[in-house]
Amino acid sequence: MSHQTLLPGSTSARGQQLTLGVMGGGQLGRMFVHAAQAMGYFTAVLDPDPASPAGRVSHYHIQTGYDDEQGLAQLMQRCDAITTEFENVPAAALLTLGAHRPVAPASHCVAVAQDRVKEKALFVDVASAHPDQAVFPAPYATITTPELLAAVPGDLLPGILKTARLGYDGKGQVRVATRDELAAAWDELGRVPCVLEKMLPLVAECSVIVARGADGACVHFPVQRNLHRDGILAITEVYEEKPASGLDFKAINATKFIASHLNYVGVLCVEFFIIDDGSADGALVVNEMAPRPHNSGHYTQNACTVSQFELQVRAMAGLPLVPPRLHSPTIMLNLLGDLWFAPNGNLRAPDWAGVLAQSGTHLHLYGKLDARRGRKMGHLNITGPTAEAVRTTAQQVCALLGLPPL
Repeated sequence: MSHQTLLPGSTSARGQQLTLGVMGGGQLGRMFVHAAQAMGYFTAVLDPDPASPAGRVSHYHIQTGYDDEQGLAQLMQRCDAITTEFENVPAAALLTLGAHRPVAPASHCVAVAQDRVKEKALFVDVASAHPDQAVFPAPYATITTPELLAAVPGDLLPGILKTARLGYDGKGQVRVATRDELAAAWDELGRVPCVLEKMLPLVAECSVIVARGADGACVHFPVQRNLHRDGILAITEVYEEKPASGLDFKAINATKFIASHLNYVGVLCVEFFIIDDGSADGALVVNEMAPRPHNSGHYTQNACTVSQFELQVRAMAGLPLVPPRLHSPTIMLNLLGDLWFAPNGNLRAPDWAGVLAQSGTHLHLYGKLDARRGRKMGHLNITGPTAEAVRTTAQQVCALLGLPPL
């Protein structure tokens, strides 16, 4: 269904307050809901969890499964436009919703992000269409049959075997060095469709977030430098105190090319690897995309003139997409459930008083009721006048929370 402008605070043709809906009730949905409500919209969340973080703060919580026909019908009745907070919501459900309401991003965009085979093919197509700015994925092979497993080129080893579907935060991935390890890993993963990626000499990880409107207008945030631990994002750093590198421009352009190729509407994050190819700056490799706001963009809530969540609202409501500006150097620290456990294993509250006594700290907790190891419970944005000041504060915070130093 075509997109239309939904002005904040207005009523729909049905005489109801304009309502924006989101499939998924996790922390990304919660922050989207907060942004939409701040702009004057009503919100509706579809999520089966009665205690979902987004459902607990939304005007309406439709507590059904993501493919429940009655739940989808309720969401359509309530909402004037709909988005998703995670890429594993059934693409078929988004297709159903899109036949009756504007859905951003569209189901075909989410379907690509759900399947690494389709995603890799997209990246190759986009890079091939822009040879002067091409950013290809790592060399890879698709494995769906024993015959394709046997035909894997030897130069892809050592590599990382990843499930084609339902992998996130390091899950569904196995490192392999030999053909025997590759065969054993495929067995371990249940012989589901997989992608084997060649292991490359990694220097750094980064990501780019863009927002694209139905009219093709596209704006971007600065390139974000990311550090992962155990497959989960731990730290994002964003500074603009020196001229952007050629790799930064290349990453931004590659992300915009991908969004344009998909005729994407909404917020899109693309992750990249910087690898050592012998040059001074290294080379860029595209890793994966997320059809939604991203963990690495949470710093935008406190360090930018407009957050990724407000841009998500603007894109789906057909409002102007103003170019965001980074007004402060910033570091984002992910807060996992591990912080709630003392060394003896007992639950305890982190030292929030000590953390918030540090200048430039901004705490965001997601309202999750149970702390579990590895579970994303919140994030901390740190801003300051200089990159050095931000890093100094971040080191102090890491010491207070028992996190590894930067």
